[in-house]
Amino acid sequence: MTSGPSSRRAVLFSVCMAHFLMPFMMSAVGIALPAIGREFSASALQLGLVETTYVLSASIFLLAMGRFGDIHGRRKVFQVGLLVFSLFGGLISQAWSIEALIVLRFLQGMGGAMVMATTMAIIVSATPPAERGKALGIAIASVYAGISCGPFFGGLLVASFGWRSIFYLAVPLGLLTYVVVRTKMHEEWAEAKGEPFDWRGALVYAPSILLLICGVSNLNQGWWAWGLLLLANLGLALFIYLESRCDYPLLNIGLLRENRVFALSNLAALFNYAATFGVTFFLSLYLQYVKGMSPPQAGGLLIIQPIVQTLLSPLCGRLSDKIPAALLATSGMALCAVGLAVAACLTAGSSLLLVILLLIFLGAGFALFSSPNVSIIMGSVAPRYLGIASGLNGTMRTMGMMTSMMIITLLFSILMHDQPITPATQPAFLSSMRIALLVFCGLCVCGIGCSLGRVRRSPAQDQSI
Repeated sequence: MTSGPSSRRAVLFSVCMAHFLMPFMMSAVGIALPAIGREFSASALQLGLVETTYVLSASIFLLAMGRFGDIHGRRKVFQVGLLVFSLFGGLISQAWSIEALIVLRFLQGMGGAMVMATTMAIIVSATPPAERGKALGIAIASVYAGISCGPFFGGLLVASFGWRSIFYLAVPLGLLTYVVVRTKMHEEWAEAKGEPFDWRGALVYAPSILLLICGVSNLNQGWWAWGLLLLANLGLALFIYLESRCDYPLLNIGLLRENRVFALSNLAALFNYAATFGVTFFLSLYLQYVKGMSPPQAGGLLIIQPIVQTLLSPLCGRLSDKIPAALLATSGMALCAVGLAVAACLTAGSSLLLVILLLIFLGAGFALFSSPNVSIIMGSVAPRYLGIASGLNGTMRTMGMMTSMMIITLLFSILMHDQPITPATQPAFLSSMRIALLVFCGLCVCGIGCSLGRVRRSPAQDQSI
């Protein structure tokens, strides 16, 4: 179903508002963690859980909410998600303990999953195929805009009004988006209406993801974490087995088995996020511990990459409407691989100019990859599977991030033996960074292989529904 021009503008505005708000909150909360820790006398583990529980919740519910949208209506799930996100954002601003904040962040993550699992599907449903890449590019640019603005404006809010002011902001922005959706978005998309929901698959998938994230987050803590990781993989294997034998699955395994473009595009996304997510983590530590920059100085430099992605994503989206999107995505992945190889060569004596050029290069590569790749994913399935496709794409992003951090955790455990970064351990840190970035470069090369598997196909096939 497609909508009229005014409704398309409302759709794009609503999605962009949501795409800006959620990464803005994520990056701004990171700045607020020290203030939260001081007020509640929270441990480092508890502060880590403030972020981890949100990611955990989103990971658990993304696939389920995408399927709910296909069955019950994507606009409806999107609306409810906005209300849940805003409500719990407001409640977090009144948190009375660190434990309450962590629980509320988990519940807020459920609202975030409802929104992020349906946004891309809504855009594809409401936009003609000839304009899909442009619309997706603008929507993805709003994500990077939120990431870029979060640390700066979040820091200002915390300094001026305290950490609770960040969560106050979620209420008016979320409700404004809800009002626009309620009054301007009149269409509903539920191509799988009437089909049953796969509760059995959901109940196997959720604890498997929980065990996976708990295991990955504690790999350096001992054998029990590896046991959790093993149980998680067994659970995911059982999930795939059940889904392959379910008439109305949470994840249609047939799409992955029979739709080559869809499978390779999601695999390319997994490799890309696994390869690129850890770069900012390493460069932040490198700039502060090796180059001696302050946190604001390092943050001001690192913001270059998301700004480049924000500026280039709409252009890359428009290009994917005119030339094969798979070719653009492959080119972007290649740029990322080259950038990671250069980053692996950084030493204590490397110039800041090289770091700046590296961030610009990586930003351009990721912009070239992201918008076209999402366009391919969403354009390669039938309308009744758009929610599943959107949810799976979000899941690939989360899984890639976890893979990246697992690699970093393992290398720090092996090479730095859990020691802090000091002048004495700086060589071990640089060695860990170099090896990790080379591993990330290798993952990017694997992603290029997946992406190249689609290039031979015609643009019409890439954009078919």
